[in-house]
Amino acid sequence: MRMNWTEVVKRAVEFRHWCHQHPELTWEEQNTAAQIRQTLTELQIPWRACAEHGTVASLAPQAAGEHIALRADMDALPITERVDVEFCSQTPGKMHACGHDGHMAALIGAAAWLKQHQASLEGPVSLIFQPAEEGGHGAKKMIEDGALQGVDRIFGWHNWPALPAGVALCPDGAVMSGNGSFHMNIQGRGGHASQPEAARDPVLAAAAIILNLQQIISRRLPPQAAAVVSVTSVVADSNVTVIPDCVRLEGSIRMSSPRYRQPINNLIVQISENTAASYGVSADVEIRSRYEATINHPESAEHYRQALQAELGANCHDSDLLLPIMASEDFSYYLNEIPGAFALIGISEKQSAGMSFAAPCHSPEYQFNDRIIDSVMRVFCRLVDLPVPHR
Repeated sequence: MRMNWTEVVKRAVEFRHWCHQHPELTWEEQNTAAQIRQTLTELQIPWRACAEHGTVASLAPQAAGEHIALRADMDALPITERVDVEFCSQTPGKMHACGHDGHMAALIGAAAWLKQHQASLEGPVSLIFQPAEEGGHGAKKMIEDGALQGVDRIFGWHNWPALPAGVALCPDGAVMSGNGSFHMNIQGRGGHASQPEAARDPVLAAAAIILNLQQIISRRLPPQAAAVVSVTSVVADSNVTVIPDCVRLEGSIRMSSPRYRQPINNLIVQISENTAASYGVSADVEIRSRYEATINHPESAEHYRQALQAELGANCHDSDLLLPIMASEDFSYYLNEIPGAFALIGISEKQSAGMSFAAPCHSPEYQFNDRIIDSVMRVFCRLVDLPVPHR
């Protein structure tokens, strides 16, 4: 059944609402995958399973031009929703709190429109529905399973509540940061709170380590380096009269460039071990790398900016938001393999119902702005050089 643009957008919004009602966590996206595949089948778009719950769909595979891929992520988060909407999560403790439901919907909508105009496509188009972005390295698994086979260029996006609707950023170079985490056990010797001299206090050592780690950013890296080291968890199970044997510290690392990863990691280990030793305890430190910085290729970023400007206006890039943002994305895996670009697209705006869509990603009060789906669908069409209907 052939649909006009308005009908396609309506279907895409309905798809988003279904996804929002049925959130699934990282590497658990079985029902989401089934819904995507059923929709693609109804649209008569060929697809194949990739990395278990991922899907790669194909359009105009025999076209002679550049092969472009468009990507959406699929997973939700272990968050209890605090938003009263008619399509709220039906799964307790799980929520699409990062807008991946909106990302999928925009790609499904674009897929429907591109299918209807497949004969006008200059080159092949791959539609990548990727699981496990939220720390699960889903992009890596998709690449290993051939998702980029034959692809020349890839584009992706993330909604960003800190930006107003109508604003979109796609810089040359880094748009999002790399990340990692640290985990350490500080081992001392427990004892009675009235006799600290008979114990080796890991709580005091942990406090010193937390303070000393702050000098990595302020004193051990150049001021031009955008980086963050945050201690986010301190566990010292004990009693008010008991000095514990052990304290567990955990935290997050963010860096704007891969060149800062190893120096930061080395300093975390060095400072923690040396500080612990000065307090008569020991620190066993584990560093876990997660994602590298998402670094746009200039030529692809320029093409993306032109598509965004054509849809959102010549001034859509005007913003005082500092880049790269310190959040991370596994889209970096794709950009380490082939040229491409990633954009941040604003969703915040006041509406008559009082909604502003300004709650940050990963908040239980986060809401995706459905009005953005139409715009992103149009941008996707422009990225593959397919004309879109006038508004």
